[in-house]
Amino acid sequence: MADRKGYRGYIGTRPLNGSRTPQSVQNLVVRDYAQRNKLQYLLSSVEYAMPNCYLMLNEVLAELPKLEGVICYSLFMLPADADRRLTVYRRMLASGGVLHAALEAQTLRGEDDIQRWEDIWLVQQALASSPTVI
Repeated sequence: MADRKGYRGYIGTRPLNGSRTPQSVQNLVVRDYAQRNKLQYLLSSVEYAMPNCYLMLNEVLAELPKLEGVICYSLFMLPADADRRLTVYRRMLASGGVLHAALEAQTLRGEDDIQRWEDIWLVQQALASSPTVI
């Protein structure tokens, strides 16, 4: 990875799991995560607000040959569709990059990590569809 430099941040404007986090707060979380993990942080790309739009994510993935990887604010910023998420994971791994989710403190470095990330998605989906107990 000698010719690669740093980790691109990836933040968004859409609500995540029903709540909005200001971009400034997302950037603070990503920068703090990078600092705590001794990763060189590069400025964040900001995803557009339109539902199911991943234009900026695709631009970041296209930049992977020059990057060590990506630090997303949350793994829930990735596509909700499992096949599209798997494509992101595999593209990241095929490039030799590392994917970090700052909010969840998760790292995807290899195939073995994919199941853990998907398990987190399944738990979130189960919680979202569970009845609320008061």
